[in-house]
Amino acid sequence: MKKTLFSLFAACLLFSCSEKEPVVDYTLLSDEQRLEVAKEIAQNTIIVDGHMDLPFRMYNLGNDLNGEVFDFMTRSDQGNIDYVRAKEGGVDAPFMAIYIPASYQETGGAKGLADTLISMVERMVQTWPDKLALAKSPEDIENNFKNGLLSLPMGIENAAAIEDDIRNIEYFFNRGIRYMTLTHGKDNLVGDSSYDDSETHGGLSDYGKEVVKEMNRLGMIIDVSHITDKTFFDVVAISSAPIVATHSSVRDFTPGFERNVSNEIIQGLAEKNGMVMITFGGSFLDQNYSDANTAIRAHLQEWLKENNLNYRDEAAQEYIKAYSADKRPIVHVSKVVDHIDHVVKLVGIDYVGLGSDFDGVGDTLPEGLKDASMYPNIIAELLKRGYSKEDIEKICYKNFFRVWKEVSLLSKK
Repeated sequence: MKKTLFSLFAACLLFSCSEKEPVVDYTLLSDEQRLEVAKEIAQNTIIVDGHMDLPFRMYNLGNDLNGEVFDFMTRSDQGNIDYVRAKEGGVDAPFMAIYIPASYQETGGAKGLADTLISMVERMVQTWPDKLALAKSPEDIENNFKNGLLSLPMGIENAAAIEDDIRNIEYFFNRGIRYMTLTHGKDNLVGDSSYDDSETHGGLSDYGKEVVKEMNRLGMIIDVSHITDKTFFDVVAISSAPIVATHSSVRDFTPGFERNVSNEIIQGLAEKNGMVMITFGGSFLDQNYSDANTAIRAHLQEWLKENNLNYRDEAAQEYIKAYSADKRPIVHVSKVVDHIDHVVKLVGIDYVGLGSDFDGVGDTLPEGLKDASMYPNIIAELLKRGYSKEDIEKICYKNFFRVWKEVSLLSKK
């Protein structure tokens, strides 16, 4: 453990007759001093991130189960996380999203892709056992943290992975999956997606209701990111355990964007003793940014079609980078904390966490939050606004651990 940086803020100590330890008013520090304190907190506090899309990025790059293992150990200027940047930023348990694109709902092979992505995460851990470890419980993460290991817990994104066989939920639980996002880009067999206007089921399907009950039975966390409001309230009515939005932000900042959570949903999450984990994409954080990004996407889609290219083509990448430059308003890391503030003011400090969606939101990340090395910038902003170290610990991991433990405990009753 590093020594506390008393030399930076000795003049800011406030003493209480009822307390033996000094209380620090971090708002009195300079931005530079706060950042130093934030870096120390990040290194000495467990940080759980609810959602990262590294496995599917690896898969898209051709790093599946053949050939060399994806080089996670070397610092890279691609993507948003590698081992070096994770350690610099102090993140200790980034949830690896086992992402199933909605297209697999039509073509088949969803379960097979999920198995492949899980095996890819396992392969990394087997390759670097002195640096990485799987994690299936809060206790695993705590033990890994004590031993200096980066935990790689896993969650499935899109229940299409279980296909039409509810027994696959237990199968994936036994493979280490600890949460499942019920839908993704389109309605599926389980329920309706916030990105799909079809409203196929008008909420959860009958199969989806059984899926929720089975997840409760097993102790698998229900992730309500990506679902419609109607689907959410169906989940609330049926689930006997807390529920989580692992990578969503606050709809008040993006009116009409159902992918973000409304005040009613935030309150519903709190009433179930669950939480929302704020995601970092600019379009989730700021309406002006979202509007600009929508216009850019519309132009690029038309341009790609006219030139018979796709997003991955080198020529397309060059054009996209050049065209997109300076067309979006700047969004700062402070906007993430605006969303945290909103949740705290609405329902309290116990119901909010972090769910970056790193490797999933492309080049839309805020200034000061471009990759996994930058978590201290969030902590510094929290300190600036008067959040205590105890508050920050709740946001970084204690709230999520509380939910996870309760979901697990209820499954054993």
